Amino acid sequence: MLQVGIVGLPNVGKSTLFKTLTKKQVDCANFPFCTIEPNVGVVEVPDERMNKLSEISKSQKIIPTAIEFVDIAGLVKGAHKGEGLGNKFLANIREVDMIVHVVRAFHDENVHHVEAGIDPARDVETIEIELAMADIGTVEKRLETVRGKMKAGVTKDLESEESALTKMFDVLQTGKMANSVELTEDEEKMVLDMSLLTRKPVLYVVNVDEEYFKAPFNDQPQLQRRLAGAFPSNRPDGPKGPGNLGDRLALPVSIKVESEIMEMTSEDQQLFLAELGLAQSGLDRLIAKCYELLNLITFFTSGEKETRAWTIHRGDKAPRAAGVIHTDFEKGFIRAEVISYDDFVACNGEAGARDTGKLRVEGKEYVMQDGDVCHFRFSV
Repeated sequence: MLQVGIVGLPNVGKSTLFKTLTKKQVDCANFPFCTIEPNVGVVEVPDERMNKLSEISKSQKIIPTAIEFVDIAGLVKGAHKGEGLGNKFLANIREVDMIVHVVRAFHDENVHHVEAGIDPARDVETIEIELAMADIGTVEKRLETVRGKMKAGVTKDLESEESALTKMFDVLQTGKMANSVELTEDEEKMVLDMSLLTRKPVLYVVNVDEEYFKAPFNDQPQLQRRLAGAFPSNRPDGPKGPGNLGDRLALPVSIKVESEIMEMTSEDQQLFLAELGLAQSGLDRLIAKCYELLNLITFFTSGEKETRAWTIHRGDKAPRAAGVIHTDFEKGFIRAEVISYDDFVACNGEAGARDTGKLRVEGKEYVMQDGDVCHFRFSV
């Protein structure tokens, strides 16, 4: 199961966000070999399609797909030097697959800010510098090793690795994130195993005042200007403003309001969101965006026993998807019987899809699509 680390300065709303997220925690019994630590929560990925599939298949239960969120204690200036137990916290970040960086934009005199005043741009810079400084040592050490090997003989792989490391080292020295560096396909392959903090996908969650929650984001010029200052594009010719930071996205959320929403009944939640003209809560948008940034898609299995969502990477082929259900399915893969979600609904289930020719038989080279409803055939 992929992990998302929640990071940020102290008192920005990280722990409140984590506690709110874990109120959506799924039954861990549905995920074998999953040991949950106190600061780890397995959270369901919202997907309205499951309800329709379950209704058609008359399923006894629904099991959503999920992501693990990890609450990482607040970083401080000097974390890369060990300040504030920084080495331990940075090691925790290194283990996750992506980062949710919580940035404070709310005002509350009762909640102390570790710096003087509210300044999202400054806070972003503080955290990114710490992550960059932590990565510099890793890159520099690897670069020395590679250049040592090149003295004995230069290969194409070593050239690609040296080029990638040099590019990243030069950027990290300026305090910028290594994910702003454009690498060739060959260069990318040579540094995939490094687990650099600053190469991970990042979603910026801007923790805003309650008042901003009560109107569409695009109708808040003041917040737009504030975020534009905090998150300029990494690319000189790129678009400016919130949500445009290379491949990263800034998502405004009132964590306090989201916490209050999670205390409501399901019916009251729907009424509250409808009054605000919102289809989803900020929490659901956050989870869905993490899923998207991790380049994940969902396929389904659906029958009378259960309707279940399964997570795979975009581009995975049918045998790999089968292996997510059970390793024997991948080893003995014969074929996949596939119905698109839309066809499954339109045909009122598998029988109707089969009768109308919408059920497809796919082989080992089939690339899975988001929303595929599947049945795998295999031999042991």
